[in-house]
Amino acid sequence: MESAEKQGDTGLSVIVPIYNEEENISQLAAELYAALEEIGRDWEVIFIDDGSEDGSWDKLKSETAGWNKGNAKLIRLAINYGQTIALRAGIDAAEGDVVVTIDGDLQNDPADILRFVEEIDNGADVVAGRRHKRRDPWLTRRLPSWLGNRVVSWQTGVKLRDFGCGLKAFRREIIKGMLLYGEMHRLIPALAAWMGARIVELDVNHRPRSAGESKYHLGRVFPVILDIISLRFFSSYATRPTHVIGLWGIISIMIGVLAFGALVYMKLRMGVDMTGNPFMIIFVLLEIVGIQLIALGLLGELSVRTYFETQAKMPYRVKETHMG
Repeated sequence: MESAEKQGDTGLSVIVPIYNEEENISQLAAELYAALEEIGRDWEVIFIDDGSEDGSWDKLKSETAGWNKGNAKLIRLAINYGQTIALRAGIDAAEGDVVVTIDGDLQNDPADILRFVEEIDNGADVVAGRRHKRRDPWLTRRLPSWLGNRVVSWQTGVKLRDFGCGLKAFRREIIKGMLLYGEMHRLIPALAAWMGARIVELDVNHRPRSAGESKYHLGRVFPVILDIISLRFFSSYATRPTHVIGLWGIISIMIGVLAFGALVYMKLRMGVDMTGNPFMIIFVLLEIVGIQLIALGLLGELSVRTYFETQAKMPYRVKETHMG
């Protein structure tokens, strides 16, 4: 295979999170190798074993043993951190100028990677897959996904139809600077869009799961909703928390002042005793709450300064690495 320097092409990093996918690894590795050999540039596949409890790690090592040196990079995390952190570990290890993510359950087709790389070469910053004909149960998978995609699109303003597809491609400079946590892997296109990235969505082949068990369940919908709320806050107010927290403090104080005005009016005009008047309780409560919110906003400002002025620690620990 010619080097990237000779061809004038950039390197490609493919990140594959793996969790208890022992039965799928042989076919996955073979299909990836065949697809990437057709790309025409240097490439590496970064398999992230996210704390698998079956034989996935040993299977990864045996199935990539015959690959050219440097094409396979295996990283084994100490425990199961979840797909977002597994992807972040892969992104941190990626060396290619184009970074592709793909699920390890064989429902994404590695043959589609070539089209994604071509879109990046044609000027896209992010290419997101859309599972056009999904091979998943309607009630437990497709319906929640449909609803979730519309909520995410509405809240983020990014008009994608399928945020949950694992097959995506990114320019290195877009993906490398992202700090991912929670269930944020679904929201990466939104983060990229807020950075000014040009996003293209492509229909992809979606295959039925032939082995192993799905890691998706309805309970994961709620963490995604909370991550959307966090994302909205951090995208708009991460560097100025007093603008949202302090604003509510000012509103609370102003309402308290109005309550105090009503209290005084009732005393002077109607002769109502202030003692035991509900407006007195409302006034005191709202003033205290308002002062506390403003103080909380100032503490948030201090935390933001600390966050941006110190180096963030990685939210994962690598247990073992293996170079194929």
